[in-house]
Amino acid sequence: MSVIYDLDHTTTYRYRQPVRFGEHRAIFLPSVGYGGRILSYALETNIPAQVRWTMDTLSNNVALIEFAEPAPELTVTYRMRGEHFGIPTITNFPLEARAKAVPVQYTPDEWIDLAMFMRPHAEDPDGSIAAWAKHFVAGDQDDTLDVLQRMMDELRTTLSYQAREAEGTQSPEETLRLRSGTCRDYAWLMIEALRRLGFACRFVSGYLYDAALDGGEVGMMGSGATHAWLQVYLPGAGWRTYDPTNRITAGFDLIRVAVARHPGQVLPLSGSWYGEAQDYLGMEVNVAIRKLGSLPEFAAE
Repeated sequence: MSVIYDLDHTTTYRYRQPVRFGEHRAIFLPSVGYGGRILSYALETNIPAQVRWTMDTLSNNVALIEFAEPAPELTVTYRMRGEHFGIPTITNFPLEARAKAVPVQYTPDEWIDLAMFMRPHAEDPDGSIAAWAKHFVAGDQDDTLDVLQRMMDELRTTLSYQAREAEGTQSPEETLRLRSGTCRDYAWLMIEALRRLGFACRFVSGYLYDAALDGGEVGMMGSGATHAWLQVYLPGAGWRTYDPTNRITAGFDLIRVAVARHPGQVLPLSGSWYGEAQDYLGMEVNVAIRKLGSLPEFAAE
């Protein structure tokens, strides 16, 4: 089964008086892959702008926006209609023997390809991230899937989810100290901990589709939000999804937009403006996903 959906993502910045805008970078359009396909899309702004599309070094779709005139308010809206195939539930990942225990053994070619996803990016001045990671493999606890599941479970059960208006992502050290964070913070902590155990991990930015909130009637408004999770490369299984916020590893909930070494590379919208510091009044983000219908699974003969 696949789901047909509409997605609207609107970001509004407000200022005390008209300000000038530098180039903005928007990442909202999923890369074409086995998880779904794009049926139509549009990027709209409230002031005249030129849009140029490109791909970054990781093949993420990026829109570069140049604004033509100053304004006291900037609104950027992404609209997309897509088909979401979801990720089939796999109870037993088909791991190769060299991936079944920690540390995972990567081949020389895999090392070359995965090196940037294996090297820790965040600082760990007091060793708290490494220590937290190591307690998952203490003694004879070296089964790969067990380690991954227990780390994801502990993040979900021992930390409290705390939404915040401030932009950016907490450092893993700060998330451990505060014992709270957002989905981006959860994913970033798990990535940096797993990298210290020798895993190749990448940060994933996208949307969360909650089918349960569609009320059972096709076409009713559902619920969506920008979301973040991670993927771990396991020989034999490839890139496997782990969402520590919701303990999701499969299904129809996650719509992937972009992957990165670290969260700062895949902000949904980023850019510059020119004016007085006190001119900035704040920003507002609204995301809505509307389910239009479902298509039956293809029946192979």
